[in-house]
Amino acid sequence: VQLQASGGGLVQPGGSLIVSCATSGFTFEDHAIGWFRQAPGKEREGISCLSHNDGTSYYGPTMKRQFTIESDRSKNTVSLRMNSLKPEDTAVYYCAASDSPFCSGASARQYTYWGQGTQVTVSS
Repeated sequence: VQLQASGGGLVQPGGSLIVSCATSGFTFEDHAIGWFRQAPGKEREGISCLSHNDGTSYYGPTMKRQFTIESDRSKNTVSLRMNSLKPEDTAVYYCAASDSPFCSGASARQYTYWGQGTQVTVSS
């Protein structure tokens, strides 16, 4: 199981960005895919999860207004669309694959496989 996040960069406040997670080595239906972020000095925070098994998605508290998770099965990628970015959204964004095919809250505990993260910096 391999995951690789990409697409991070510098974006101005109020801007938008899409980060993507390229996956390989597993079947989408067997592993829910989640997106997390970690800012300096803060704990890792769950953003969203997508289950290809039952087609459901989950968003952490306050996340749904700003983030959208989507997948492209032809490319084996799961992307996170981010809007109305603020400086406090600056963090390393990670994608991860769960041992379960279903989403279960925003906890990182169910995720075994992690990508290396991509830096998103929101600044003018």
